[in-house]
Amino acid sequence: MDDIKTENLSATSFDLFADLEETKHEQIVLCQDQATGLKAIIAIHNTVLGPGLGGTRMWQYAHEKDAIRDAMRLSRGMTYKASIAGLNLGGAKAVIIGDPKTMKSEALMRKFGRYVDNLNGKYITAEDVGTTTKDMEYVQMETDHVVGLPESMGGGGDPSPVTAYGTYMGIKASAKKAWGNESLSGKSIAVVGIGKVGMHLLDYLHKENAKLYVADINDAALQIAANKYRAIIVSAEDIIGLDVDILAPCALGGIINDDTLPKLKCQIIAGAANNQLEDEIIHGDALKSSGIIYAPDFVINAGGLINVYSEYNGYVRENAMAQTENIYNTILEIYKKSERDNVNSQQAAILHAQKRIQDIMLVQSTY
Repeated sequence: MDDIKTENLSATSFDLFADLEETKHEQIVLCQDQATGLKAIIAIHNTVLGPGLGGTRMWQYAHEKDAIRDAMRLSRGMTYKASIAGLNLGGAKAVIIGDPKTMKSEALMRKFGRYVDNLNGKYITAEDVGTTTKDMEYVQMETDHVVGLPESMGGGGDPSPVTAYGTYMGIKASAKKAWGNESLSGKSIAVVGIGKVGMHLLDYLHKENAKLYVADINDAALQIAANKYRAIIVSAEDIIGLDVDILAPCALGGIINDDTLPKLKCQIIAGAANNQLEDEIIHGDALKSSGIIYAPDFVINAGGLINVYSEYNGYVRENAMAQTENIYNTILEIYKKSERDNVNSQQAAILHAQKRIQDIMLVQSTY
């Protein structure tokens, strides 16, 4: 196995400086503005490969420490996502504390853009959960360090279709690993969370004649899934333990934990959500021991990052989709490494990503 330590950031404990030391984050920026109501955290994990790029999530966190922890976990995932996708980018992420439906405003987003600009390009932002391309237009009024802009402004627009395509590629690769055939026809797939990415994913799966189950807090989205894709609606409590071939988490993280692990009846877990394992070592090892194939989250959901990175060279959607398709091969490589090194697939992916970062550090050791 590569002589690289895979650090672990658990979602069940929090000690800021101990966690910073463990995960080797470069910088945490706290942003507060009383006039606009802005409370935000920008976490910059690693910039060896390039500036830290990661979206801005807006969410009503129960506690401020939850927001900081989320930013840290997400930014770390962005580092590995960029590395394993072969992009010259580092990892960072921002979270804005607040309800995006009631607290978001042009002034708040533009003030956030000012904070991004103050980092002088070390952090590049984009849309994420709770933010939109329109929000990025407001941010762009205050800083050039933003991607994911509308196509009318030369950007790549909504990255969710590309994220969904990469997830679909990862699911097919996982099927190939499990059954020796990538076809999803007749396979039962439970999609947890049918927001922008999840709904696009349903379209791909439906076209392959998969049997679909869905759960979400949005009743309108559930009805669209049922009517358009013949998906069977299941409660959020029951869908985890559903007897299906594939579980595709596409909502928030931490879905694989001590409570849900005993309920799992699937053969594959492959979805677009970030940080699906509450604890990467404990729960990753548990999945490996139980024989459940797990597609590492930051590998399978890299399509969105690939899409926004494509804006640097003059955005062409077809080019972004072509590069995203390679997620299929990367997932299979990670499964081979997991078996060869006798580590869970999440650790195998982290080791693979860390190896590229260390290699580039050697390249940069001379002027």
